[in-house]
Amino acid sequence: MNKNTLALAITGVLMASLTGCNSSSDTTTSTPTSTATGTALSTPTGTDQTSFMVATDFSVPGYSTNLEGATTTIQTASVSPAQAQPFGFHKLVATGYEDNGEIFGWIKDKNDTGLTFADGSKYICNGTNQGVGSGLDNSSFIQQQDGKLRLVAQFECQVGAMYTAGLSQDAVTGALTMTPNTLSFISQKGEFGGYTHCAGMVTPWGTHLGSEEYEPDASKDSQTSTGVTSDTYYNATFPFWTGVVDAAQSNDPSTGMNPYFYGWVPEVKADGTGFTKHYAMGRLSHELAYVMPDQRTAYMTDDGTNDGFYRFVADYAGDLSSGTLYAAKFTQTSATNGGQFTLTWIDMGHTDDATVRAAVAQRPVFTDLFNTEVPNASNACPTAGFVATNTQAGLECLQIKAGVDPVIVSRLETRRYAAMKGATTELLKSEGMTFDAATKTMYYAISDIRKGMLDNDANYDKGGNNDIRLSGNKCGGVYALPLDANYVANSMGAVIVGTPTIYDAASPYAGNTCDVDNISNPDNINMIPGTRLLMIGEDTGNHINNVYWAFDLDSKQLKRVLTVPKKAEVTSTAWYEFNGRGYLSVVAQHPLDGVTGVSPASQETVLGYVGPFIKN
Repeated sequence: MNKNTLALAITGVLMASLTGCNSSSDTTTSTPTSTATGTALSTPTGTDQTSFMVATDFSVPGYSTNLEGATTTIQTASVSPAQAQPFGFHKLVATGYEDNGEIFGWIKDKNDTGLTFADGSKYICNGTNQGVGSGLDNSSFIQQQDGKLRLVAQFECQVGAMYTAGLSQDAVTGALTMTPNTLSFISQKGEFGGYTHCAGMVTPWGTHLGSEEYEPDASKDSQTSTGVTSDTYYNATFPFWTGVVDAAQSNDPSTGMNPYFYGWVPEVKADGTGFTKHYAMGRLSHELAYVMPDQRTAYMTDDGTNDGFYRFVADYAGDLSSGTLYAAKFTQTSATNGGQFTLTWIDMGHTDDATVRAAVAQRPVFTDLFNTEVPNASNACPTAGFVATNTQAGLECLQIKAGVDPVIVSRLETRRYAAMKGATTELLKSEGMTFDAATKTMYYAISDIRKGMLDNDANYDKGGNNDIRLSGNKCGGVYALPLDANYVANSMGAVIVGTPTIYDAASPYAGNTCDVDNISNPDNINMIPGTRLLMIGEDTGNHINNVYWAFDLDSKQLKRVLTVPKKAEVTSTAWYEFNGRGYLSVVAQHPLDGVTGVSPASQETVLGYVGPFIKN
């Protein structure tokens, strides 16, 4: 195995600052801790690139680990009933797991009947078979009021799926396992089915809050015509409505499908009951909706090209069914190292789930909402009353039709409406968020700093605001947003950005195009409460192996905690603590996808955890 004995523990050690990192206004001092023992983790090379590799020297202040029997590879050692589970990366479950008459990740149609491919095999959402999608994504570990643990897992296929199951924790070892005879499918048919579930979180009130990413562009998709649409993601939802997996099938109005059914924030209880979609929060390419401790404020990231950033304030704590939606306007104050900005918030109106759902149930079409016209050669709208916007849909001239409620438009076409109101729609690949309660700071990952985030880009800024004017960085960055007493973000600045790098063909790192000792395309992120450790998971093709990093916000040091097999991305990162044991959850999506000579089992999406960490 390729181990770097010179790599240092993240705590209590000094090292040079990383290129591309800059400090934020966050200056809390950390308490030194002793250097951990164990084995450090370097960039995988050779056969290590096809394996899970974990740093057994990783430590969390306030916790200890059992290194007896620990290994840098996936932990498969038996657990002594008299001691804590050996530290490592422990597989909890993978797609295809069978229990209680269900198969974990099996996609189902509008009648909750499992879908099969033409060859008769089951449509398992694992990201490596012939289905459309990336596999298992966010998986919430939830401790219920009775103390029992449950898993709610969502799947990032265009026909979305969710499952729930019990989790068991060994009282002595801390080992987590799936509880037999508890796996069950969560039906979403009452809310038009699920769609491309990506990131999620456990709400402060103990439910699973999910997402529907890459919402269909309704200007391309009509319920009134028959045929394959120009939106491939929308086409991939056809099997939900028809019960048949057939790449050649067409949009059929008689099935009842509609693009406005998708792009919302779903919520469900830990036991799989009470599934709903929060239509009041707006429709966009939801990567993540993250709820603040006030249980009213939620920030929402919009994952795509020329997208926005949003804040929802619910009317009542613990209830996201009604409230006011806001879109961010960015004012750039610095272009250095990923940029600094002030934020103002544009009011998009107040409504509730029931009102918007009623409009969605009417199966509207794009032309019910907007008049359109072709922009002129100057990228402006020829006719008064039309507004030029540049969003993920490109440059458009839009006008809300007479008699149409603008608040309904703000929810069905959130990004377009935000652009019409003057909000910034120039962000690229907005990803995960997390919150540090100690400093009241939110952290926000932007996976790629290019396209609309450049200064006056010829394609992505034409007809738009050009609010963001940065130098390109394909490796992305993570930003800090201090929040005020009302959980409002008024500024944002980068705390770490990646470094584009070209390695010589003879280098062991050839094929990596972002610095292997820095982040690349940050995606899911999480804080470890009570520490200064910001955990950063990658979704990148610029590193051969995606990394789960620990970033010390004080020292600005990075440490590899886990690397996943090549072709896999790191998702569903979160910190959980149950009964004095801490766990870092990780999903490795679509490992070894397209790699020949490997077993099908090794290509299943895996959910596991790094740990356990024993509270001192």
